[in-house]
Amino acid sequence: MRLEPGLAVVAVGGNSLIKGPDRMTVPDQYEAARETMVHIAEMIAQGWRVVITHGNGPQVGFILRRSELALHELHPVPLDAADADTQGAIGYMFQKALYNEFQRRGMNQLAVTVVTQVLVDRNDPAFQNPTKPIGSWMDEETARRRAAEQGWVVREDAGRGWRRVVPSPRPQRIIELAAIKALLQDGFVVIAVGGGGIPVVEDEEGNLVGVEAVIDKDLASALLAIEIRADLFLISTAVEKVALNYGRPDQRWLDRLTVSEARRYLAEGHFPPGSMGPKIEAILQYLEHGGKAALITDPPHIPAALRGETGTWFVPDP
Repeated sequence: MRLEPGLAVVAVGGNSLIKGPDRMTVPDQYEAARETMVHIAEMIAQGWRVVITHGNGPQVGFILRRSELALHELHPVPLDAADADTQGAIGYMFQKALYNEFQRRGMNQLAVTVVTQVLVDRNDPAFQNPTKPIGSWMDEETARRRAAEQGWVVREDAGRGWRRVVPSPRPQRIIELAAIKALLQDGFVVIAVGGGGIPVVEDEEGNLVGVEAVIDKDLASALLAIEIRADLFLISTAVEKVALNYGRPDQRWLDRLTVSEARRYLAEGHFPPGSMGPKIEAILQYLEHGGKAALITDPPHIPAALRGETGTWFVPDP
């Protein structure tokens, strides 16, 4: 499959900036960002208008860990502020990498980051059932003490220790949507909805209030793609294609899926909640709300996938 260049939302995973346990520093993350932006710049050179979104899980974890270690001297960093910090920091990496790549290619382009708030429903059931692990691993005694002192919800996580868990409410509305659209209209490459956006709720007076929660970045990216009527929703991840029976002897790579096929495979458990599942759900949401096509591949294969040579394409039912 191949699409004519149009408007695309490209979702880059936060984990993709961490190449390994020995490559976690800020310079290491910038180098990883630079590699990915080369492939996105190639998209733009081919005529695509692009909004880039990104994850921020590891980066928020680093901020929260620093905050924990410094509690004897400094105030803690709230989760919504950590989201804002990482949107700015990762946006800066992407902007700088794109600026340099555009210069190298002789392209008259500029990228800009929009620190983005995303409205969630304060009555979302997720607030009664926190499930998203964040921050440091702890032993049970430390976890229960932190829960008592700071009002955290803590849970044992798969035999590896205890962690804080927070709600993951569904995104409802992108607050800065009009700004994103205006920047696109003026020809900017836009970096937005980082980490799923900073989660905010409305109080009784309609004022925005930040909340301690994590929005799924793929669902927020899908919402953005729907709202700006993107021609393509591209999720850049660690694999070249999506597979059935991933990692097993009968593994089968997938080139193209309709909505019905993807929904059936999701129901059959081929796309687990902790890995490919949320990406498939986000793509289904986009396609079921008028989206034209979606694509999953890894950064080095983006140009080839857009030529129809690789990647897994998702399309509406005929």
